Amino acid sequence: MAKSVAKRIGVLTGGGDAPGLNAVIRAVVKTAIREYQMTVVGFENGFGGLIKNQARELTEIDVVGILPRGGTILGTTNRDNPFHYPVVKGNEKTFADVSDRVFENISIHGIDALIVIGGDGSLAIGKELQDKGLKVIGVPKTIDNDLSATDQTFGFDTALTTASEAIDKLHTTAESHHRVMVLEVMGRYAGWIALASGLAGGADVIIIPEIPYNMDIIVNKINARTRGNKKFSIIVVAEGAKPVGGDMVVNKHVEDSFDPIRLGGIGNVIAQAVETATGKESRVTVLGHLQRGGSPTAYDRILATRYGTAAVNLVGEGKFGNMVCLKGQLIEHVPLEQAIGELHKVPVDGELVRVARQLGICLGD
Repeated sequence: MAKSVAKRIGVLTGGGDAPGLNAVIRAVVKTAIREYQMTVVGFENGFGGLIKNQARELTEIDVVGILPRGGTILGTTNRDNPFHYPVVKGNEKTFADVSDRVFENISIHGIDALIVIGGDGSLAIGKELQDKGLKVIGVPKTIDNDLSATDQTFGFDTALTTASEAIDKLHTTAESHHRVMVLEVMGRYAGWIALASGLAGGADVIIIPEIPYNMDIIVNKINARTRGNKKFSIIVVAEGAKPVGGDMVVNKHVEDSFDPIRLGGIGNVIAQAVETATGKESRVTVLGHLQRGGSPTAYDRILATRYGTAAVNLVGEGKFGNMVCLKGQLIEHVPLEQAIGELHKVPVDGELVRVARQLGICLGD
């Protein structure tokens, strides 16, 4: 048994769900209990649980069998920011700082430190709580792989696998019907899922936010394939893609969310433009939340487990205000402010982009 500066720790999952969340929770609980004799308290439904005092003790029995399960046993939400929390005054909705409630509930449960499992929005809130006096450790989670302080987030590999399998299936129907198939994938403002799945699935066109596209160039690619007796084409487009000089396609705004912009619809824009210009029948598949669901891959299970164990070790060593991260093959840690400093976007002069170009894949530019 190792000695710890903390006896009772809290854990929550915030933001969008991702395959591997349960693996992190399991690792946190087992490591805390077995290695440090800590008590673990799980806060339900993200930061909402901290605000509304929705919490329960987690024992090893609670985490039996959850390693291969998608989702999170604690529930999550991408709303309920305690520093910008919706309240109704009279007939009007406004926002207030209710972070004092968080500290009251932390005190009620005797929590010495909090492990926040989330993406940039959740970790930014964690940093604010840390600045206000709470001892916080972060764990990077997002299928988008867009956190700059870690080489990879858990959840990305599973989402990538789901997208790659979808492309495989689209290939067969595209070839049978001589169609252009457009697959719209998630990623927000980063094109990692689109680029990597497009490479893995043999896409002909990959459109990512980092490289604004020219529709004429995409049309020329489709027409060139047709002239070469290639009767179908596969286009993978990231939800945050935008044309040269244009904007992303926004589906809606959610006012009280960590990130109020909801992207979606670029796949239809691309398909309609291609069909109009080429005369080739085009169909759209929006993969959507399928990318967030299902059992995590072996890689994500292991990475999530390593992150969970490392987070508890940081608590035990008193190294608060940090996020665990992957650097090369090693688990390390960085300050929370560095973790949320900037998004991890696809480098336009990086190896994956270069490989795509050398394979003849059109990137829209």
